[in-house]
Amino acid sequence: MRSLNRIFVVAALAAALPGWAGAQAPSQNANSNQAGSAIDQVVDRITQQEQQEVKTIRQYNPLIETYIQDMKPDKEMGMVPVKDHYFLGLTDLKKGVVDRSMLDKKTSWSQKLNPLKPISGLFSAGYVPEGFLEMIFIDPNGFDRQHYHFDYLRKEFLGEVRCLVFDVTPLPHSGNGRFKGRMWVEDQNYTPVRFNGVFEPAVHMFGFNLHFDSWRVNAAPGLWLPAYIYSEETDLHDFVFGHVRYRSQTRLWGYALKGTGHESEFSEMKIDAPSVKDQPDAGQDNSPIDQARAWQQQAEINVIDRLTRAGLIAPTGEVDKVLETVVNNIEVTNNIDIQPEIRCRVLLTSTLETFSIGHTIVISRGLLDVLPDEANLAAVLAHERGHVLLGQPLDDRYAFNDQTMFPTEESIRRLSFHANQSEEEAAGKKGYELLQKSPYKDKLATVGLFMRQLDTESKQLTNLISPHLGNPVFKAPEIANAAPQLEPAKLDQIAALPLGARIKMNPWNDQVELLKSKPPVLFSQRDKMPFAVTPFFPFLTRFGGPGANATADPAKQPDIAKKEQQQQQQQQPQQPQQQQPQ
Repeated sequence: MRSLNRIFVVAALAAALPGWAGAQAPSQNANSNQAGSAIDQVVDRITQQEQQEVKTIRQYNPLIETYIQDMKPDKEMGMVPVKDHYFLGLTDLKKGVVDRSMLDKKTSWSQKLNPLKPISGLFSAGYVPEGFLEMIFIDPNGFDRQHYHFDYLRKEFLGEVRCLVFDVTPLPHSGNGRFKGRMWVEDQNYTPVRFNGVFEPAVHMFGFNLHFDSWRVNAAPGLWLPAYIYSEETDLHDFVFGHVRYRSQTRLWGYALKGTGHESEFSEMKIDAPSVKDQPDAGQDNSPIDQARAWQQQAEINVIDRLTRAGLIAPTGEVDKVLETVVNNIEVTNNIDIQPEIRCRVLLTSTLETFSIGHTIVISRGLLDVLPDEANLAAVLAHERGHVLLGQPLDDRYAFNDQTMFPTEESIRRLSFHANQSEEEAAGKKGYELLQKSPYKDKLATVGLFMRQLDTESKQLTNLISPHLGNPVFKAPEIANAAPQLEPAKLDQIAALPLGARIKMNPWNDQVELLKSKPPVLFSQRDKMPFAVTPFFPFLTRFGGPGANATADPAKQPDIAKKEQQQQQQQQPQQPQQQQPQ
């Protein structure tokens, strides 16, 4: 039976292996030798490609965000959060796996050895962001057949990308820190695009190595970059730490920060003939009021541009247009016409926050994810529209360009758009007035439910609801007090969604778009998961769209395995076909 299994392995690898024709010898020993040789050659291609992948990835300095929820068992809900943690930093992969925090100071070297470490007391534990960053690599220092055993399992699709699936196990005495788990390898260039497991040993003197599921996306021809990491432990424990139960999401983006589009605009610029002249407006002189407004607008442009170049605000795109449509609905029904018109942008972080920069409303990706419907979105935008109508100005100093010339990792520490309590209350009243005349006035019950759910989770999810650039979600008392009571067992009452429910982000160019997924059918209250951290299962595609060949030059890079297989089949004499059992 084992020999028959090896035959099936040979057949499965034939189409993917360069230099192997797939012809079967009549003896079982020959089949076994061919299978071993075929697997070894495929593995050598994979390990060589992964070594090159490590070198390529280390040329980039993406942003990394890790959000963690500590969990506890619950009889009705399964697992519920009791505490959360948040990290945001800029990587420096040329120097190794290094994380420059954008929120606070660096930790010491001894705190970087594991994602989970001892702190402050014998029975307390904390998380180290650098440990999660290490999960972007399988093994940067020894991923080969001298250190690992590779067991081929099957072929499997991840999205539209066909993959070879292997179980990977460290060989005895191969050293600590080796990966143990499963990997999915795309079948064109043999790049690992997903790996799921743990670095061994799981427990040692410095803390724990944690289980993780790491995904890469095809950002450019032949380029697969780390984008998503999910990590979870359901009951990790020992004498020192006690029980550790948590779920975490790590996202990486901003790989193309050095090229934000301005360079391409310059390269595409055409020089007009000397006879071509711009046509200025009829009135060339501005009044003092116009000049003051222009100065404010210059400050707004400078700040938005700096945050975009820092990878914190997404470039303009389709999501902005959706938000601006909701703002327009509010303005039209309230007979408001203001210039310059309101623009909307997306903050790329998971924290639930929103703020205004001049006439630009900024709302975080995390907040967009968890809002259950359009009425809730309208309530957030109406509140920020209230700030704009009340004329709360941006600090004039940002109109001086040197005020936004600082290192990327200092962006959050240098900029703040936090409104004080009186400003928030005034904007809240104005926003409520706008909603009362809007198309959403009869749908405010769901808005109140969201506010109630947010208030219920506020003690456990302090990091999620704590803003870093702007303001937390304003809980308007007129709306929250009139809302129905939360009923967790009522499946048609959806107060809030889990993180990642609405927005998809391109880790290369930071563009965001709305997810094209159908609303799931809920079977129990455990499926509701408000503000929850869930696993990643992205729909992988190849760069350039369906069926695109992710190579440096697709036109000149045919399917090597298929070509060599055809050549060898033409050269070899025909052999009797061995029948496979049904």
